[in-house]
Amino acid sequence: MDYQFKDIEQKWQQFWAENQTFKADNNSAKPKYYVLDMFPYPSGAGLHVGHPLGYIASDIFARYKRLRGFNVLHPMGYDSFGLPAEQYAIQTGQHPAITTETNIATYRRQLDQIGFSFDWSREVRTSSPDFYKWTQWIFMQLFNSWYNKSADKAESIDKLVKHFEQSGSAGVNAASDEEVLTFTAAEWKAMSNQAQQEELLKYRLTYLRESTVNWCAALGTVLANDEVKDGFSERGGYPVEQKKMMQWSMRITAYSERLLQGLDTIDWPEPLKEMQRNWIGKSVGASVKFPINKNADHLPLTTHDYIEVFTTRVDTIFGVTFLVLAPEHELVPALTTPEQKAVVDAYVAQSKKKSELDRMSDTKTVSGAFTGGYVINPVNHELVPIFIADYVLAGYGTGAVMAVPSGDQRDYLFAKHFNLPIVPIIDIQNIDTEADPTKEGAYINSDFMNGLNYKDGTAKVIEFLESKGAGKAKVNFRMRDAIFGRQRYWGEPVPVYFKDNLPHLIEEKDLPLILPEVDKYLPTETGEPPLARATNWKHADGAYEHSTMPGWAGSSWYWYRYMDAQNDKEFASQKAIEYWKDVDLYIGGSEHATGHLLYSRFWNKFLKDMNLVVEEEPFKKLINQGMIQGRSNFVYRLIDDGGRGTNTFVSHGLIKQYKTYPLHVDVNIVENDILDTNKFKQWRDDFQDAEFILENGKYICGVEIEKMSKSKFNVVNPDDLIARYGADTLRMYEMFLGPLEQSKPWNTNGIEGVFKFLRKFWKLFHDEQFNFRVSADAPTKAELKSLHKIIRKVEEDIDRFSFNTSVSSFMIAVNELTDLKCNKRAILQDLVVVLSSYAPHICEELWVLLGNQAGTLSYAAYPKFNPEYLIEDEFAYPISINGKMKMNLNISLSLDPPAIENVVVGNADVQKYLDGKAPKKVIVVKGRIVNIVV
Repeated sequence: MDYQFKDIEQKWQQFWAENQTFKADNNSAKPKYYVLDMFPYPSGAGLHVGHPLGYIASDIFARYKRLRGFNVLHPMGYDSFGLPAEQYAIQTGQHPAITTETNIATYRRQLDQIGFSFDWSREVRTSSPDFYKWTQWIFMQLFNSWYNKSADKAESIDKLVKHFEQSGSAGVNAASDEEVLTFTAAEWKAMSNQAQQEELLKYRLTYLRESTVNWCAALGTVLANDEVKDGFSERGGYPVEQKKMMQWSMRITAYSERLLQGLDTIDWPEPLKEMQRNWIGKSVGASVKFPINKNADHLPLTTHDYIEVFTTRVDTIFGVTFLVLAPEHELVPALTTPEQKAVVDAYVAQSKKKSELDRMSDTKTVSGAFTGGYVINPVNHELVPIFIADYVLAGYGTGAVMAVPSGDQRDYLFAKHFNLPIVPIIDIQNIDTEADPTKEGAYINSDFMNGLNYKDGTAKVIEFLESKGAGKAKVNFRMRDAIFGRQRYWGEPVPVYFKDNLPHLIEEKDLPLILPEVDKYLPTETGEPPLARATNWKHADGAYEHSTMPGWAGSSWYWYRYMDAQNDKEFASQKAIEYWKDVDLYIGGSEHATGHLLYSRFWNKFLKDMNLVVEEEPFKKLINQGMIQGRSNFVYRLIDDGGRGTNTFVSHGLIKQYKTYPLHVDVNIVENDILDTNKFKQWRDDFQDAEFILENGKYICGVEIEKMSKSKFNVVNPDDLIARYGADTLRMYEMFLGPLEQSKPWNTNGIEGVFKFLRKFWKLFHDEQFNFRVSADAPTKAELKSLHKIIRKVEEDIDRFSFNTSVSSFMIAVNELTDLKCNKRAILQDLVVVLSSYAPHICEELWVLLGNQAGTLSYAAYPKFNPEYLIEDEFAYPISINGKMKMNLNISLSLDPPAIENVVVGNADVQKYLDGKAPKKVIVVKGRIVNIVV
């Protein structure tokens, strides 16, 4: 029978499901290997061909590791909370759980038909109460912890309370809010419980504080920076403004140094690690206090005495000619004079429309406003004007920067724009405004610094500032604490209620705190989050928190749940965690570098501090798969003399002869860039009477590589390709497109070649009538050589994740064996095992046809490579007669030239070419060529 891929694939997918073939064992004596994919958000559109790329790669690797004797955990689940389902609920009134369940069913069907070796017994869904019970539990552990800098780890908040009771605040070295109280043990004990809890909130690893957020009124929620573009939400394009709100935050900054150092211990792509290093943004510098000038009548009054700045270049303080505050800095209203109020207020309102990401990336625009206020330079006592500008962020450093226009390009442009002085600070010949001020040179503009170099000048300034109480050396990090709240419905409820305006945890026995039903999924009329709509949803001692957790909550620990997914007593048993330890291979997109991947590392380190997990880092090796881009097709609409579009379409090769404009066309009605004109007419009602100007009887479409999206009609559904070519073909073709880490365009045109390869592979086992025919004869040297080349090649390629080159090698091997007319069991059975990671369905079927036990291929042994079979002991000598090459002849490399001559002249095929003539001369170049002269 010919290769019936539909029957074969359906049969083996059913077999794997019924027999739980890929169920991993938590108690195996085999070495463990944990392969993980970044789990998907189940959207309504389902998978397109770009989505499975990483899954196919991880599945090949997981299957290969099983063949190498590993106990492999390869799970899958769904990151199923999120804004899209909620927006659909707002529009339709349908509960997000229903939408999510429908979408998951579509994803599961699609994943199953691609033949992934997932252990579905461990499936997780972040929106399931069985799962988010433990997300809530981890939140509670964070709330009950603080970060002890001296021990460099998180500890129980009870230990901090005990310290306060015994020694007060003295000796506490904690990651905390800046404005913590100083008190004795007696004063602590004298505080009311309310006051104590308020103070402890300043130390907890998850806490409430007023934060500047991206507020989208239309969506009714706070958005992350990467969800905002040019002042509008990525989803829906609604206006977004900067707004201060009381928000839950997590003190990820406590782990800044450990997050930075941990990058040196993991095998991740260097560009991704560099992104995290830049995001963490460690800077060594100094904190400087600039006293606010309150002595002149025209200057503002404020209860604050100074503005604090952090700088990495404190040595340039003599060149400071202005100070810049973030528009949302808390002192801006107090520092603004009446004369400047209108200008400042207008600029603040304008800044609210830009996201922090846009403000950070905009390096060319010069804008700002003068507040009318001044500070005093603590080293030379000169008055320094205070401006606001949106390139300064309230959440980075202190929200204020000292500007040195002679040493910084942006400060220079700002000073030029507002006609501010530019004071030179270093004597370097031919210096321009973009020169590096750390360059060797002497400070020139004060007796204090005159003649000193950069290093000595920096030390002297810090020493002076410390002696005056005006500053100190400091290490700063760009990273800010992570906002941990969304004003939306479809997310994990926070296990907190409020009593006397203070947050309190619910009892652990009451977990999970179930997401309540609401009448609408919108904020209330007074602007409260949707959970405020819930009736009869209230703690006995107060109101529940109405915000829900952000999208990254469940994804910050989900890999541990896979280790022990059915456990209702713990998030995972200690035994399971000690066995699996961490993820050996993680595959996913680089777009999560400063979101999920950073938060996951943070939570993992916290769980390690709590002795709940055994590894400091969650993911040993990470691979970022590239994007599969869409291959868009275009038709060209003819424009009439009046400039209007007609219903006539011009083939691509003829468009220079006509006036046309391009339209995207559905790639699913195009094959090899040739448009199916009948399907085109059926595609849209307005195209029913379409006419075509053809070339050579065909309509040829234009082509462009773009992002795969529905709006460009270039989305290719894997369902269609599997129905036509089979899952094994799709799997191999996606790998064949190019290196895993690189982005590449999708081109369905080449898939036919992979399908033909699998048919050719199938034919190796069958005769001309497709009867199964395999020989027990001993293999030849050539056959063994072909087999062992592919054994080694695949071994090497998979170990270095070079899957595309393996596919090419499989094709070469099958071509070689076909030419050799090989049907030897000793060769073909090993070839089936080698190919099975890539094309599991066809290999399972052939494994059984070869007489092996059904279903055992997944745990067969990978063939052992024997280098002896690749030793070249023969050479195919080109045989030339009178300078013309006639044939190749295999001759042992051990023979000397006279013996080679005897073999050649005595060969029957050579004698035919000689036609009875005796050679006049035989020229032998050993290992190269034989030439006969007659």
